[in-house]
Amino acid sequence: MNHLRAVPGVPAGPRDPSTPPPRSGSASSVRVEAPGKVNLFLSVGASGTDGYHQLTTVFQAVRLIETVTARRQSARDHGTVTLTLEEPDADVPTDASNLAVRAAELLAETTGVSEGVDLLLRKRVPVAGGMAGGSADAAATLVACNILWGTGLSLLELSALAARLGADVPFPLTGATAVGSGRGDLVTPIMTRGSYHWVFALAEEGLSTPAVFRRFDELTGTGAPAVRDVPEALTSALRAGDAPALAASLHNDLQAAALDLRPELAQVIAVAEEAGALRAIVSGSGPTIAALVENPAGAQRVSRALMASGLVTDVLRADAPVAGARVVG
Repeated sequence: MNHLRAVPGVPAGPRDPSTPPPRSGSASSVRVEAPGKVNLFLSVGASGTDGYHQLTTVFQAVRLIETVTARRQSARDHGTVTLTLEEPDADVPTDASNLAVRAAELLAETTGVSEGVDLLLRKRVPVAGGMAGGSADAAATLVACNILWGTGLSLLELSALAARLGADVPFPLTGATAVGSGRGDLVTPIMTRGSYHWVFALAEEGLSTPAVFRRFDELTGTGAPAVRDVPEALTSALRAGDAPALAASLHNDLQAAALDLRPELAQVIAVAEEAGALRAIVSGSGPTIAALVENPAGAQRVSRALMASGLVTDVLRADAPVAGARVVG
């Protein structure tokens, strides 16, 4: 069973499905922030008949924040969903293929809303970097539109819609640190102590998640192992707030596939670790490299080394864990 943290303005408990959701939205705009993530542990099983892989993963929400502002439309634009980027990016579509647009459309379809919405998106999570920026956008959109339209869905109901949009979408609703099971969409928070410091090395080009999973299937063939449970060593490290012990337990089954597609990423890992990172791994499906460091001074050293290497286009630093989707302003 999922244990969901409350989002301001969103009821946490289930709603009687026989009762239509209340329509009490009166705000002209609602702004919601949602975090990107890093996978501390990722075990991948064989692909099922539905094409999805069974997963066990540990997500941690990092302070790289996506912001979605949902704005009430004029009568002229009534019934449409539009998306505008605060900082235009050629790699981010603004049409119906964008996960935020699909989130608004799904919520409207599910609840019978017809009034439409204008979405303004500010991105801070790397695009196609294996850090679920698009999923954070979708989660933030669900929360923002739920409040703007007054549709009254509970957090549990929003989480169910999020799972229909993608396996990574439910986690940004809850944030913090959590185990993801099934396709990664069944989220259960786990206890952590302390704060962790990350350095993220960005590649010039993104890496397609489906392409990485296809390569994983090719590399494992028919011998894909059964999905493993989260190691006790990792959960113990999180409970103790022990960054070196956590570093020793970091694991990503997709790393071999990502490195096979982008061999140069192995050099980025080596540079980060030689500069003092406790451990560096591929973040999710890549190509972003996530380096866990002991403190802000270590983050600065690793960041300088990565930028000096000429192997990366940019470096981001962030602490973790942080809260999930929340209404701001």
